[in-house]
Amino acid sequence: MLSVTELADFAQSRPHHPERVVERTRYRTIWISDVHLGTRGCNAEMLIDFLDHVDSDVMYLVGDIIDGWRLKKRFYWPPAHNDVVWRLLKRAKRGTRVVYIPGNHDEVFRQFTGLDFGGVEIRRKAIHETADGRRLLVLHGDEFDAVTMGHRWIAHLGDTAYQALMGVNRWVSLVRRWAGMPYWSLSKHAKARVKNAVAFVSRFEEIVAHAAGSRGVDGVVCGHIHTADMREIGGVAYYNDGDWVEGCNALVEHDDGRMEILNWADVIAARERDTVVKLAA
Repeated sequence: MLSVTELADFAQSRPHHPERVVERTRYRTIWISDVHLGTRGCNAEMLIDFLDHVDSDVMYLVGDIIDGWRLKKRFYWPPAHNDVVWRLLKRAKRGTRVVYIPGNHDEVFRQFTGLDFGGVEIRRKAIHETADGRRLLVLHGDEFDAVTMGHRWIAHLGDTAYQALMGVNRWVSLVRRWAGMPYWSLSKHAKARVKNAVAFVSRFEEIVAHAAGSRGVDGVVCGHIHTADMREIGGVAYYNDGDWVEGCNALVEHDDGRMEILNWADVIAARERDTVVKLAA
């Protein structure tokens, strides 16, 4: 795992998977979170594809980019994970404003709040002003998770169970890929069907939106619960940028302030269909 002091030099190295020279879709702002580099569940290759196809003036890394919890238990860091870090640092070097807001899994970086490393600003939270003048509070979201904050051992136990589910999810993904089927997340499907999980997500969203409203902002952007969503709650705009373990989502802002959630698996599937159609024409 890279230390903070090594980040600036790392941008000068060469990636294992070279950047693809393709036409990029430009957005005003991009938010991603819950990448969980350092775990087998991280969809690093899909994230690399995303980073090679999009660009923005500002990029927010909204926590749990690196999974320090798992790395403490077992070191896992394949070349693709280095390539993600390389692309993020290269983006900052090329002029994109990159703001890193550590979450609970990469909380070790919170001690560097207020500092900049390799062009990446490390902040505890941020206020983003959209093109249409709205003020959005940006933070990871674990601050509002009573289990994570009040009962850390339960949070770690839940993380272990989640990793076991992700292990099954990887095998399902491999079988589907071998069969030529598009990406599909078993863990995401299961979570959507479990009543308690749905209730937790709903309660979390309401608490975060209420807290943002009490701070006088127009909306909030967070991650943490691996559930991409955008809706209004009590007059406050709630946005969750999802994750790159289950959903492979990003939240983006267009030049007019319009917000959109991208499901990158769907984008790749559409691109592949277009390629087949062009070859058949």
